[in-house]
Amino acid sequence: MGAVSSTSTHQPAGLELDALDPEQAAAVRAPRGPVCVLAGAGTGKTRTITHRIAHLVSAGHVKADQVLAVTFTARAAGELRNRLRALGLGGDANQVQARTFHAAALRQLKYFWPQIVGDVPWRLIDGKFPIVAQAANRAGLSSATDSVRDLLSEIEWAKASLIAPEDYPAAVAKQRRETPYDALRVAEVYAGYEKLKATPDGLLLDFDDLLLHTAAALEDYPAVADEFRGRYRSFVVDEYQDVTPLQQRVLDAWLGDRDDLTVVGDANQTIYSFTGATPGYLLDFSRRFPDATVVRLERDYRSTPQVVSLANRVIGVARGRIAGTRLQLIGQRPDGPEPVFAEYDDGPAEAAAVAKSIKRLIDAGTPAAEIAVLYRINAQSESYEQALTERGIAYQVRGGEGFFSRPEVRQAVSALRQAASREDLPGAARSGPALVTLVRAVLAPVGLTTAEPVGAQAREKWASLVALVNLTEELVAHDEELDLPGLLRELAARTEARHPPTVQGVTLASLHAAKGLEWDAVFLVGLTDGTLPIAHVLADDGSVGDEAKLEEERRLLYVGVTRAREHLQLSWALARGEGKRRTRRRSRFLNGLVPDDSPASRIAAPVTEAKGVRPTCRVCAKPLIGTYATMLGRCRRCPAELDAELLVALQEWRAEKAQALQVREFVVFTDTTLTAIAEQLPGDDAALAAIAGIGAKKLDQYGAEVLAIIASRLRARPQNRR
Repeated sequence: MGAVSSTSTHQPAGLELDALDPEQAAAVRAPRGPVCVLAGAGTGKTRTITHRIAHLVSAGHVKADQVLAVTFTARAAGELRNRLRALGLGGDANQVQARTFHAAALRQLKYFWPQIVGDVPWRLIDGKFPIVAQAANRAGLSSATDSVRDLLSEIEWAKASLIAPEDYPAAVAKQRRETPYDALRVAEVYAGYEKLKATPDGLLLDFDDLLLHTAAALEDYPAVADEFRGRYRSFVVDEYQDVTPLQQRVLDAWLGDRDDLTVVGDANQTIYSFTGATPGYLLDFSRRFPDATVVRLERDYRSTPQVVSLANRVIGVARGRIAGTRLQLIGQRPDGPEPVFAEYDDGPAEAAAVAKSIKRLIDAGTPAAEIAVLYRINAQSESYEQALTERGIAYQVRGGEGFFSRPEVRQAVSALRQAASREDLPGAARSGPALVTLVRAVLAPVGLTTAEPVGAQAREKWASLVALVNLTEELVAHDEELDLPGLLRELAARTEARHPPTVQGVTLASLHAAKGLEWDAVFLVGLTDGTLPIAHVLADDGSVGDEAKLEEERRLLYVGVTRAREHLQLSWALARGEGKRRTRRRSRFLNGLVPDDSPASRIAAPVTEAKGVRPTCRVCAKPLIGTYATMLGRCRRCPAELDAELLVALQEWRAEKAQALQVREFVVFTDTTLTAIAEQLPGDDAALAAIAGIGAKKLDQYGAEVLAIIASRLRARPQNRR
C-alpha cells in the first residue's frame, strides 16, 4: 500500500480535545508508537480510544482504513464505530476496522486461505459440542451435556493458552488447574476432537482455529505478512487485560517488527483467567516497549465519590503482582448516598428486603432498567426472581435463563412429575420432612450428588438442583403437610408467574455477566464466605487454597462495586433458609469496609434487621409463603369462594386481548392472577393493584376493563349472593 497521505489534516467537527481531561488528552495526543492506557472503571476509556483514532486520522498519521481496532464483543466494536462517526469522521468511521479478534481473523483467513492452503475446503463450525461429545464417547467418558461442556471448556482453555493435547497434563499440573476428569483422559478427548475435525470433505475449524491459522499464515508466509502489514499500520486493543496467549500471538503476527500499538486495560478488572485470559501482557507492556507512553486514567465519571471510595478500599488490600498496578480512582460526580451494608438472618429475608428496597427506588423515580441485582453464581437468582415476582416488579435475567427456564431445572421438575405419577414409588404421597428426602432421591439421577462436583458446568447444574432442594425445605418448613402434588403446584405457579412480557425491568445478573455494564442502583447480594469468595478456591478448613484465585474473587467484588453510579447496597445472610442455623459468615472481603456505625457492623449496638415484610393471608392473617399463596392472597389450605362465571368471563377477555396484542395469554395475566381476581372481587384500582402480579403498568393497561367486567358480573348476580 502507498504512503500515508499528509493532506488529511483537518480536525473533525466533533473532535474537541479541549473537552478531554488532561490524562485523556495526553493519551490522545501521544505520538505514533506504543501507548499504554491504564484506564480505571468509569474513566472514559472508550472516549479516549475513539478520540485517539480520530486524532491519528485527522492529523494525517494514518489513513482510516489502515487502523484495526480490536475489542472483545461485537457490541463494543459497534460502539466504537458509532462514536467515531459522532466525532465527525463521517465515511472514515466506516473505514476504521473495529472488530473482535475472531471476526478480524475470519475476514483475513478467508482472503489469504488460497495462498496458504490452496483449494482445500474448510468450514467454520457453528458449535463444538457434537464433536467433543463424539470424542468423549470414543474415549470412554460420559457424553452427558454438563460433562461435554466441561470438556469443551478445557479444550478452549488449552487452545487459548497455546497448549497442545500432548502438553495438557503437564500444563494443568504446573498451574494446579482443576480438571473435570483425569488430565490424561481430558488430553485424550482433546486429541480426538482435533482428529475428528479433519474430514474427507475438508477441514472443520473452530473459532480458536481461526486465530491459530491466521497467526501461522503471517508467521510462515512472508508474502502474506507483507501484504497484510502494508494494509494495516495502526492497531488499538481494548480490554487488554483479558487477552489470551493465542490472541497475543495473533497481535504479534499483525505487528511484526512495528510498534504502532495502543492498548487500553485495567489489571484490576481481570476476572476471566479461567478462559486463559492473562493481564501479564498489560503489566509487561513497558518492559516490551521501553519507549512506550503510559497514561493512567483515574478520574471516575461514572460513580459518586462514595461509591468510588468503597471501590478503592476493596481493591486497596489486594495482594500479588496485579495489586502493584492498582489505580486510585478519583470521583468526579457530586456526592451521593453512602453505600449500605445489610446483614439478614436468612436468605429469604435478604431477598424480600432487597425487593422492598427496589420497589422504594422505583416509586421514588429510579427506572427499573437502571437497577441491578448482582450475585456470584446463577443459582442465586431464584430467591430474587421470587421476591420481585411477589412485589409485581418486572425483571430480566442477563447472561442466563430464569431459574425455572434452565434445562436442569426443567429436567428436575419433569422427574418430580414422573415420580408423582408412580404409585409404586415408596413415599410418593408422603409429606413433611419425608418429602425433602424423596426430592433428593428423585433428583439424584438428574445430577444431584452429596458433594459438589468438579467442573464449572457440572457445578453450575448441581447448584441449581441444590437450590431446588433448598426451596422444598423452605416450603415444608412452613407447611408440614405439603406433599409432592402440592410441591408441583407451587413450582407450576412459580414458573407461570415468571413469564413477564419482554420489558425493561430490573436486571438480575452474575458478576461475570455484569462486566462492562453500569446502573444507577446496584445490589450486591449473597456476600458470604463460600459464595464470594467461591468455595472451591478455599481449603476445606476455610483457609486460602489458591492465593491467585482468591484475588480474582476479590476483583469480582471490585467489578461489582464499580457497576453502581449512585446507589449501592452490599448484603449477606447468616442462614440459607428461614429457621436454619446461622452458620454462614460474611465475606472476608468485607473486613474493614463496614462502617462502625452501620447496623451490619459487628461492634455496633445490636439492631434487629427487618426481615422483609411478607404479605399476609386475608383469611387467617398468617404470613404467606410461596408464589401460589401470595398471588391468591391466602394460604393454600384456607377456604375461599370463587366466582366461576367471573373467572370464565375474565379468561375470555384475556384470550381476546392476547389475540389483539399478538402475545401469549400469560403475558396479559397469568391463570393464578385471574383466579385471585375471581376470588377477591376488587372494586377499585387500589384493590386491584393489591393483587400480586398487577403492577402499575398492567393496572394502566387493563385495570378499567377488568373492573368493568367485575362490576358487570356483580350486577348480574342474585342480590343475596353479594
